[in-house]
Amino acid sequence: MSKQLTPNVVGTITCYSEGVANDYADYPDSGFDLTDEYAATSFWVSSRNRLFSWLVHRERDRLGQARLLDVGCGTGNFAQHLSKDGTLTVTGSEIYLKGLQFAQKRQPDIEFIQYDVTEGILDRRYEIITAFDVFEHIEADVTGLQNVHEMLTEEGVFIVSVPQHMFLWSKLDEIVFHKRRYSRAEMVGKLRQTGFTPVRVTSHVFTLFPLMWLSRLLDKVKPDSPATEDTDNLSDRVTFSPVVNWVFNKIMFIDEALIRVGIPLPVGGTLVVVARKNAP
Repeated sequence: MSKQLTPNVVGTITCYSEGVANDYADYPDSGFDLTDEYAATSFWVSSRNRLFSWLVHRERDRLGQARLLDVGCGTGNFAQHLSKDGTLTVTGSEIYLKGLQFAQKRQPDIEFIQYDVTEGILDRRYEIITAFDVFEHIEADVTGLQNVHEMLTEEGVFIVSVPQHMFLWSKLDEIVFHKRRYSRAEMVGKLRQTGFTPVRVTSHVFTLFPLMWLSRLLDKVKPDSPATEDTDNLSDRVTFSPVVNWVFNKIMFIDEALIRVGIPLPVGGTLVVVARKNAP
């Protein structure tokens, strides 16, 4: 059994892992400013929200009323996206206070808590837990997966996405403090190791994968100015013009349609897994 954490209120935020709330060891604090700014226009965020919302609602339909914990909610964009559904009770958790400050401002009606998933478990259980592009930042990822498993109800489900393919490793991964990019075998193996049964495994960002691969090759040889802040380097790599965002957003509907009809995509920048706590 994992340690059940005791909360402490800091300002307006309930903290379960107060000791790491301001250390920003696994994600740059300046990244939250950029994330909050580009979330509304990014084709990748838009596609992610559509796909992951569909996956959540498929499981919600199976479970009925559901409590959902979004681990690593960042600035609360996806929690806000889900909050319109009256059949979901959404809690967003984030390890760093700066992200939570953005999240509370964005959606004051949602419960947001400070929590490090590797330190222990919360004092409640959930039917659905999500973690989108979180576990690549976590050194002790197996411990985190074990804690997620323990916080789920018996019929509960974990929906997780992570960056995929180590051959795509680039300066962007270093700027945002990634520990790894996962292979399919590694993530599925760790989920099984911690008691999960994967029921859906697919890549995402498949249709745009050739362009993504090319951009990562070019990124490896692109010099950064010594005077350039990491925030600027990050912005250069994740922001696009309105026209490019519009075109890429339309292309991403192809990925989403293929996944919705049950076709597991073989390669892509992101790996997505739906894993149940107990499944036949």
